[in-house]
Amino acid sequence: MATPTPPRTRLQLLAAVVALEAASGMPFGVVNDLVPVWLKVNGVDTAAIGAMTLVGLPWTLKALWAPAVDRVGTYKSWIAAGLCGAASAVVLLPLLGPTPALLIPALLALAIASATQDVAIDGWLVSAVPADEQGRVTGVRVAAYRGAMALAGGGAVVIGDKLDWRWAFGAVAILILAVLPVVARLPAVPRAPPTPAADWLTLLRDWAAQPGTLVLFAFVLLYKLGDSAMAPMVKLFLVDTGLSPTEVGLLSTTAGAVLVAVGAIVGGDVLSRIGMARGVLLLGSLQALSNLGYAAAATSGTRWAAYLASFGESLTAGLGTAALLALAMRAATGPQAATRFAILTGIVGLTRTLAGSISGVAVARIGYAEWFLVTFLLALPALALVPRVSQRPVAAAS
Repeated sequence: MATPTPPRTRLQLLAAVVALEAASGMPFGVVNDLVPVWLKVNGVDTAAIGAMTLVGLPWTLKALWAPAVDRVGTYKSWIAAGLCGAASAVVLLPLLGPTPALLIPALLALAIASATQDVAIDGWLVSAVPADEQGRVTGVRVAAYRGAMALAGGGAVVIGDKLDWRWAFGAVAILILAVLPVVARLPAVPRAPPTPAADWLTLLRDWAAQPGTLVLFAFVLLYKLGDSAMAPMVKLFLVDTGLSPTEVGLLSTTAGAVLVAVGAIVGGDVLSRIGMARGVLLLGSLQALSNLGYAAAATSGTRWAAYLASFGESLTAGLGTAALLALAMRAATGPQAATRFAILTGIVGLTRTLAGSISGVAVARIGYAEWFLVTFLLALPALALVPRVSQRPVAAAS
C-alpha cells in the first residue's frame, strides 16, 4: 500500500501545481482570447482573426522537441527559460500594434516558449506527483490552467478596455514572471539515466505500437473537435451580440473561471466514482451539449441567452478537460512520460489549431448560429470511440 501524502506536503504540492498551471494557461489566454478581442475592437476582419489561430501550431508540434526536454538539462531550467521567453513576447505584442502581419512572428515566439515550458511542467508533475494524489491534482491542474487562461484572456481585456491595451499585456507579463520564485523552490525530480538515441526511440515506438494506441490517438484528436471549432468565435460572438469588452472579460474572470474550476473538480470526482469509460462518455456528452447553448443564443440574439451559454460552456469545459487530461495521464504512464504526454496533448493542439483556423471563414459564410450547430455535430464522433479507448491496456511499455 502506498504511503499517504502528509497534509503539509500535499498543500505544498498543490500550491506548486497551481503556480505552474497558471504559468501554462496565461500565454494561451493571450493568444486565444486577449489578442482576438484586441484585434476585433481595432477593426480587424473576423476571418483574419480566425486564421491567426494557426500561430498555435507550436502547442501542437511540441512533441518534436519534447525529447530534448526529457534528455537535456533539468525541468526547472526549461520552465524558467520558457517563462522569460513568454513574458518577453507578451510585452512586445502591443508595441507592434494590431496588425496581424506584424504580430505573427511575436505570437509564434510566445507559443514556442510556452509550449516548451508546458513539456517541462508536465515532465516535472508526472515525476513529482505521488500515485495517491493524481486524481486530486488532475482537477486542480485543469482549474488552475483555465483560471489563468481566463485571467489573461478576460481580466486583461477589462484592463485594456478601461485603461490601455499596453497595460493589459504588461500585467500578464508580470504575472508570468511572478512564477519564477516558485520554480526556483521546486524540488528536483529523478531523471532517467542517459540512453542511446536509438534505444530511446525504440522504447517510444513500442509504446505507440501497443494495442489500441491508434484508436487512442484518434479519440484524443476528435474529443475536443467541437469545442475547438467553436472557441475562437465565442468572444467575438459576445461582442457582436452587444456585450462590451468589459462584460466579455468579466464573464471569463468571475463566473466563468469559477464554473471551470467547479467543472474540473467535479469531473475528476465523477471519473473516480463511475470509472474512466463511463465518466469520459458522460462528461464529453455534456461538453458537446454546451455548443447547442451558443447556437440557441445566436438564434435568439438576446443578452441573457448569451450569458447563459457562456456559463454552460465554462462549466462543461472544466468537465471535459478533466476527463481528457485524466485519460492522457493514464496513457502516458511509464518511461518518457513527458514526451508521451506531449504527443497526446500535441494531438489535442492540432485539433484546436486546424479547427479554429477555419472558424472565422465559416462564421462569415454561414453565421454564428449555424456554425455553433455544426460544432456540436463535430463533437459526436469521439463519443463513439469511448468503448474502444476504454479497452486499451493501462500499463505502458517499459
